[in-house]
Parts: sequence; C-alpha cells; structure tokens
Amino acid sequence: MTQYSPDYFVFGIKELVDPERRTEIRLNANGGNSILLVCPPSQEMDFIESLRNNFEPEKFELINLDEILLEFVESKKDELPQLFDLLRGSIEQIFKAPAGEDSDDLFKLILSKIEASFLRKRVPVLIRAGVLYGTGIDNIHIMEHPLVMDSHLPLLVLYPASIEGEKLMFLSKRPASRYRCLIYKGF
Repeated sequence: MTQYSPDYFVFGIKELVDPERRTEIRLNANGGNSILLVCPPSQEMDFIESLRNNFEPEKFELINLDEILLEFVESKKDELPQLFDLLRGSIEQIFKAPAGEDSDDLFKLILSKIEASFLRKRVPVLIRAGVLYGTGIDNIHIMEHPLVMDSHLPLLVLYPASIEGEKLMFLSKRPASRYRCLIYKGF
C-alpha cells in the first residue's frame, strides 16, 4: 500500500467541499451531509496538524471535542458528583439526555458549536472524536441531526479508525455504524 501524507487527504477534502462539488457529498453519503475523514488512530495528531495548517479559517472551523468536554465538565462541576451517583447504571445520560428529555448536556453543547460555525458560513470540522467514546453520543447522532442534515454546508468529522476486513473500527475498538455520510479514507 502506498503511503501518503495527511496533507494529501486534507487537500482532497478541500476539493470535495468546494461549493461547485458539494452535491457529490449528498449523492455519495446516502442522503447525508457529512464527510468522515478516516485516519489511523496513531496518526490522528498528524491529521489535526494538517487540518490546522491547510484549512483556511474563513472557510473551515476546527471544533475540538476535547475542549467542549472540558467546557461541559467545568459548567457542571458542582452537579456531576450527584449526577454520577444518581445515574450509576446509565452514566451516558449525563452526556446525552434520553429522547424527549430536555437538558443542558454535552450533545446539545456540541450541536451549538456546530450551529455557530454554520452561522459564520464555515464548514465545521470535528476533531478528537474519540472523546465521545463511552458518552452515549455516537457520531451518527450528530450527523443525522436536522441541524446538520438541513445545512447548506457539510460537516466534516476526523474519525480515528482502523479497517478490519470490510469493517470500519472506531478507535480500533468498536465497529462503526452504517453512517449517512461520505467516507473518505486517509490511508
């Protein structure tokens, strides 16, 4: 297999999100409006550096999920011990409220950052997606949310994964769902 640098894949993504080619995303994403840039987990930081160096900030906005998680924890620091105690058997509800319940959770905070990026007319680029592991928030929840599906701009997710046979394995641990997105393999 030929090895390419992360820059090679990042420039390919830049071409895909060009306004004249955006219809290709929906056509190849099963009706979705997202792109998964799949990278080996061991190269995630190299890909992030390439995204930072090659994406124009007036067109793309990197959204660091690590930072959003820290922001969420900081805003809930007084409540978290009680929530962990109360929701012992379903900790993921701290991060994503069950359907029909309204709460200021991590999921809503992530969506607010994506929405802000769309309002600034920038393609939101989620990085450090591994932070979602164990939160009950799957990438598909974000990609299939009406905010993303109905936007005129696509969502890009840097997705640390490996391939085992025909399966995409998130963080080399968990099989990925059948996403409604364009999968762009960075290896």
